Amino acid sequence: MDTNIEKLFKKYNISLKTSQTNLFEKFLALFIEKNSQINLSAIRDEIWIIEKHFIDSIMLNNFIQLHWKVLDIWTWWWFPSLPLAITNKEVEFIWLDSTRKKIDSVNSFINDLWLTNIRWIWWRAEELINQEELYMQFDFVVSRATAYLTDIINYSFPFIKDWGTMIFYKLYDEVEITDWKKLLKSHWLTKTQIFKYVIGGQERVFIAITI
Repeated sequence: MDTNIEKLFKKYNISLKTSQTNLFEKFLALFIEKNSQINLSAIRDEIWIIEKHFIDSIMLNNFIQLHWKVLDIWTWWWFPSLPLAITNKEVEFIWLDSTRKKIDSVNSFINDLWLTNIRWIWWRAEELINQEELYMQFDFVVSRATAYLTDIINYSFPFIKDWGTMIFYKLYDEVEITDWKKLLKSHWLTKTQIFKYVIGGQERVFIAITI
């Protein structure tokens, strides 16, 4: 019999290997247990966790193929990078966040799931923009449900390589997108794409900006 994970992934036309499904099932159990202890997320229903966290994170794979090196700025409680790391084992992911509570929990999940393509940095993004290890070193920068779009673009810009792509997970907001387009014009950035999708009846978008 299909698990809730398998049923919901099929609903959103997501195909996973058995080993990946097993990791998501383990991650779900770990997440629910940890959330009961230290209140990581207001979302506690199993179906909602799968849809609004797991599936929302990896829907990106349906639109963009990640490769090489990805930076997740202000990791939003392991999403999207941990699900992306499960489904993109050949890609290196680095999480950047200044909240120690998040980093400690991220590290525990990394260890429990035996993920080797992830590491984390506990620091503020704006304080690391001139670090040689990070400055213009990433093929992709991703961020999910964090700052206003124009702000997160400015924070992400120093880390991306030439010809790299910044990808932002957002709810669809016409005003925010209008502001974003004005910012892009001021930076002479014209190669952009908006990918629309729906999770649980809610319209969302990936906004991809290639340098």
